[in-house]
Amino acid sequence: MQKAPFRKAIVDQLRRELELQARAAHESREEATSVENKAEGQYDMRSQEAAYLAEGQARFAAEISESIAVYQTLDLPTFATDTLIAVGAIITLEAKGRRSVYFLGPRNGGLEAHVDDIDFVVVTPTSPLGRQLVGCRLGEAVSLPGRGGPVLHRIVGIR
Repeated sequence: MQKAPFRKAIVDQLRRELELQARAAHESREEATSVENKAEGQYDMRSQEAAYLAEGQARFAAEISESIAVYQTLDLPTFATDTLIAVGAIITLEAKGRRSVYFLGPRNGGLEAHVDDIDFVVVTPTSPLGRQLVGCRLGEAVSLPGRGGPVLHRIVGIR
């Protein structure tokens, strides 16, 4: 299975988030400069609050743009069965007959995407799961929280 579609799915999802944040920042900026939001007294902070919000959304949009650039140039190494897990790996875990797929990426942990019939989640090396996965091999186990306590998940695939 090729990894490029996974990277494309991540970049596409980030682009959708960027578009949403850019639109929200523009709307907040418009609100901050609107005549209707002119302060009616010295304690009226509506336009200032809108300006802070616009600034935060613009900053978040810039972070998403940086993430897109990082993923577009991310090396996608091939992992043999005895290779240690590192950034760029696609990992399949299995527990109690259920499989889950993760992409070990440099940032944007928690991002969910879909390729063909595969739903996957991006994890980073600094996340709790990522810290457990980095350096593991096929067949090893990691522990994830479950309803009744920790659940062992076996690594059944590394690409």
